[in-house]
Amino acid sequence: MDNDQINQLKLLIKQARKIVFFGGAGVSTESGICDFRSKDGLYNLESKYNAPYEVMLSRSYFDENTETFFKFYREFMVGNKPHEPNEAHKYLVKLEKKKHLTIITQNIDGLHQLAGSKNVIELHGSIQRNYCMKCGAFYDLNEIMKTQGIPYCPKCGGIIKPDVVLYEEPLDKNIMTKAIIALQEADLLIVAGTSLNVYPAAGLLQYFYGNNIVVINKDRIPINRQVKLVMNDKIGEVFSKLD
Repeated sequence: MDNDQINQLKLLIKQARKIVFFGGAGVSTESGICDFRSKDGLYNLESKYNAPYEVMLSRSYFDENTETFFKFYREFMVGNKPHEPNEAHKYLVKLEKKKHLTIITQNIDGLHQLAGSKNVIELHGSIQRNYCMKCGAFYDLNEIMKTQGIPYCPKCGGIIKPDVVLYEEPLDKNIMTKAIIALQEADLLIVAGTSLNVYPAAGLLQYFYGNNIVVINKDRIPINRQVKLVMNDKIGEVFSKLD
């Protein structure tokens, strides 16, 4: 990362009318949350349970091994202590106050909203929301973390499921439509902290019709588009230099 890249990014942001920030797990690693597919990511760790971690995030595993799923979920997806927004999240809050910004996130941690962002599209849901699979009653994360084992609804006895999209589950069509419209209307797309290996989320980039794409990612990613600027750096460090 050099001053020329920072100045180029500042200019692209200044000139943009509508911006989409498309983020993945790498946005939250600076908050202490493990990503999935990097060398040290969750999917490359040896599982301490009865299946690889990637398999444990499937709907079939949830249905067939519910208690083990929640052990894994509490340890790796939620953690023992609350995570805090980092410089990337905080900068996007500031940017939203200056520009028409839409955040499209693959993350389920809710840190964009915790930082203060308003216009956030969560493709894969959020650990902050949970609902009873039987009666639909809503429970926030704090209520779930007070339970042990499988969380059951005190109203009807149904299993409470995190409002996250597991493998084998479809993405919400209304949310996908909102994301597509935001991308179609944008003239600057910032892609950050994502491997672009998870579909259908990664396929959304085809709906961006503008010319200005910025990629901020520590590793190279497979993007079949002409890119205006590539920065192989930590997102929070890049954004901290934009103020």
